[in-house]
Amino acid sequence: MSNPLLSPFGTPFDSVPFESLKPEHFKPAILQLIEDAKREIDAIVSNPSAPDFANTIAALERAGKRLNIASATFFNLDSAETNDEIQQLAQELSPILAEYGNDIMLNEQLFQRVKQVHDDMNTAELTPEEARLLDKTYKGFARNGALLSAENKEKLRDIDKQLATLTMKFSQNVLQETNAYQLHIQDLQQLTGLPDSILAAAAAEAEKRKLAGWVFTLHFPSYVPFMKYAANRDLRRELHLASATRALKPNEYNNESIVHSIASLRSERAKLLGFGTHADFVLQERMAASPTIVLDFLNDLLTKAKPRAQQEIDQLKTLARQDGIDELMPYDHAYYAEKLREAKFDLSDETLKPYFPLQRVLEAAFNAANRLYSLTFNVRHDIPKYHDEVTVYEVMENGRHKALLYTDWHPREGKRAGAWMTAYRGQWKEGDSEVRPHISIVCNFARPVGDIPSLLTFNEVTTLFHEFGHALHGILADTTFESLSGTNVYWDFVELPSQFMENYCYEKDFLRSFARHYQTGEPLPEGEIDKIVAAANFMEGYQTVRQVSFGLLDMAYHTGKLDNNTSIERFEKDTLRETQLYPDVPGTAQSPSFSHIFAGGYSAGYYSYKWAEVLDADAFSYFKETGIFDGETAAKFKRLLSSGGTVDPMQLYIEFRGRKPEPEALLKRAGLIG
Repeated sequence: MSNPLLSPFGTPFDSVPFESLKPEHFKPAILQLIEDAKREIDAIVSNPSAPDFANTIAALERAGKRLNIASATFFNLDSAETNDEIQQLAQELSPILAEYGNDIMLNEQLFQRVKQVHDDMNTAELTPEEARLLDKTYKGFARNGALLSAENKEKLRDIDKQLATLTMKFSQNVLQETNAYQLHIQDLQQLTGLPDSILAAAAAEAEKRKLAGWVFTLHFPSYVPFMKYAANRDLRRELHLASATRALKPNEYNNESIVHSIASLRSERAKLLGFGTHADFVLQERMAASPTIVLDFLNDLLTKAKPRAQQEIDQLKTLARQDGIDELMPYDHAYYAEKLREAKFDLSDETLKPYFPLQRVLEAAFNAANRLYSLTFNVRHDIPKYHDEVTVYEVMENGRHKALLYTDWHPREGKRAGAWMTAYRGQWKEGDSEVRPHISIVCNFARPVGDIPSLLTFNEVTTLFHEFGHALHGILADTTFESLSGTNVYWDFVELPSQFMENYCYEKDFLRSFARHYQTGEPLPEGEIDKIVAAANFMEGYQTVRQVSFGLLDMAYHTGKLDNNTSIERFEKDTLRETQLYPDVPGTAQSPSFSHIFAGGYSAGYYSYKWAEVLDADAFSYFKETGIFDGETAAKFKRLLSSGGTVDPMQLYIEFRGRKPEPEALLKRAGLIG
């Protein structure tokens, strides 16, 4: 049986041949492609010519391209369309790929060639991008053990194998726990307050499970509206507990020991490499540079936001007392925040949702990209896809092919929670030819029910624009080397393009261009648009404290604060005491399901969401000065996006803005200063 991953794809734009791809193809293909890549590495090492940029650095950059595509495809499917077979394969392949990575980074002869080029090269003979790649390549080896003794190299290999397995297991446990829970209700009286659209979706879920009544799950499109609208406090508490105890319960999916092990192994790895903590290791290659800078940044935000957050919670307590609730709890927050929002702004998600059908919101995002960057998006029916619900678009720029964009909008059992952008293939240039990227956006929006299309809450509208911003970063990539292309930038810079796009959702003229009722075509009333803008920083104090708390928890785990004898629940609650706005709910903790930092690449990096908000607020304030679709300003921002990691991010930002970012724009937007 031929393996589609080992043959020319023969598909439009050499896209992944999903329709002929089966789980059993992945392991033999990846093992074969690892051997092929090793032969490419051996050819570099055995080259009799003296090491130079072309025969060592550029050759190493080219090695393993097909392996990269195969492994990206596999792990993307493990996130978006997994099953038991794929999850088992992930457990097998993760340590194998980690070992392959170490085989490169700990290859002494290869490193000596890299080091010789790094030490002897006159960088004036290189382009700025080549000089950047040389520096990144050398640091990549040094930061991953090339300078260690033979004994310590073996220790590093063992640590990396363990981490690869543990992080994968962490993610799988969270998915299993998310899928395992259902709240089955047969008495409509218990569901007072829930809008008809949410009830219809819950009835459809029950029918799918061959049950009478209504079923609610821990997937966002079900969980979030239930917590926001359900008047039944006992049921809100039950659903909250189910979510806040995921991977914390005493069963086979418990992640507590995994959290301990991941934190401990990351610390051990950092020390082996000469760093005080994992955070020190990570932040050496970030704009923020050190744990002290990150903690000062987060604590400064906390100082500014917490008084406002406490005022906001006091308003919710006043509302709750009218219902006889003397002690407001975490599972009351969303319910009373929605009540307060309706009272203050007469603004309701259920009123707004009919004006934001998914397809029209997506077309608005496409329209924004067209006005900013001259991009167009055309559906392609001839490109294979991994699920019937996926749509594939060809992205064009002034009539020329630019990228493929896969969109996948609705929750499934095989899909992890949340929303993300990823890539099946990056962008790079070889001589006169160029390989263009294949980008994917994956979300968990409510699916259509009967004749009602998928309707988005306003928060989901901003989520779509956020992920589309990440996608544009990949789509517009224009570099020679893939490892410096698209989103391959400093982690605290990567959220700028995504958070920048969210700003358009609050621009009145832009909202008027697409917010129309899905049945009548009537535009969203002007008063509602005014309310959206007025409510833009509603509960911003609370939201800022919440994001800061996640950042502080992340830093605590990765600056060596966790004691092996301390329970995860105790550690989390002690760490977050200063950010606590509600009483404890015993037996709950976020950490065992905190996939961002234990399985998603954000370790010692969660602060970057707030860090990038400083950048995006400052950047958009420039567009506000010149016009939100001003061609000259958009061309400058497009250069920032298309440059990827070829230029230091602060230098890129200064080239765009004419100065360093200033935090005042963020603080004003958030209403934290006048």
